[in-house]
Amino acid sequence: MAATLLALWLAATQAADPVPLEVYDAKRLAARDEATVTGPARQTMLTAQRQLLDAGVTACALGQPQHDFSPFTIVMQLDADGRVQQTWREGSSPLAICLQRYVRDRAVFIPPRAPFYSALEVSFTP
Repeated sequence: MAATLLALWLAATQAADPVPLEVYDAKRLAARDEATVTGPARQTMLTAQRQLLDAGVTACALGQPQHDFSPFTIVMQLDADGRVQQTWREGSSPLAICLQRYVRDRAVFIPPRAPFYSALEVSFTP
């Protein structure tokens, strides 16, 4: 009887809509996924993240004086092609908000699996 109830519960939870992730959950998944990338693939991932961040900061800040230099994080869920499918943001500076919009639907890098979570963590202190 207990096994039947467990099987029914598992089937019901798998059929239900997934619970939306909070930014903290997404950050945890990004840390987990990024830690699995090693060797040359890790360098490829880091280079792609840096290029996306550089391009996004240029697009968001070029010619606009920045006044809020608080740290922020943008977490991205990538599909099998490396395209950003969903984002989460921790931080509310204008640059953080703009960068979150900038990365949506962009290709970052081909991840080893999908979905793959990746984070851009930005701090303006040494």
